[in-house]
Amino acid sequence: MFRTLRNRWNRKHLKDERFAFLFEEDQSGEVVVFDCETTGLDPKKDEIISIGAVKIKENRILTDEAMHLFVRQEKQISHESITIHQIRHCDLEDAIPIEEAIEKFLYFIGGRTLAGYYLEFDVAMINKYTKPMMGITLPNRQEEVSAIYYDKKISTIPQGNIDLRFEAIIDDLALPKLQAHDALNDAVMTAMIYLKLKHTTRLRDA
Repeated sequence: MFRTLRNRWNRKHLKDERFAFLFEEDQSGEVVVFDCETTGLDPKKDEIISIGAVKIKENRILTDEAMHLFVRQEKQISHESITIHQIRHCDLEDAIPIEEAIEKFLYFIGGRTLAGYYLEFDVAMINKYTKPMMGITLPNRQEEVSAIYYDKKISTIPQGNIDLRFEAIIDDLALPKLQAHDALNDAVMTAMIYLKLKHTTRLRDA
């Protein structure tokens, strides 16, 4: 009910009718898993460096349709940020403006459900740009993989602490690891987590 009311208000404030499709009921049956690499962890002051996204259709991750965008930076990237994602300012010479990246991303996701690891942050980073550009925040349904993992894991260790670190979840689910802190790789690994959790009734005890 709350989501319906919020989206009704959101739709009313859409400034660019090209993106009215975001509010349409998705008929594809697909889920989009995405991840952003950023200059920091504060959506108010930090910027998106890259966006990686993949679609899931039934039991398949559609890697052949993956999206990996690099965003041009107006300011120099800090050394602390570079040590995490290994993207330097000079690596972005052929990157695209953030407005173009956001539009490409929106056309990619359409009205599909979004999934991610600590998705709230990535959505906040996207909303930072959609709000001034189009007057809206993302109206898509959202699924947080760490919450799905927690709900399935808690029954095995009700009195214990559940390790929700990304690497710990990957290890516990016995999934392959790709190079971390790469937006597309992180999106693909998160998609693997999402699929395994969706097809697992109960997780084993640690």
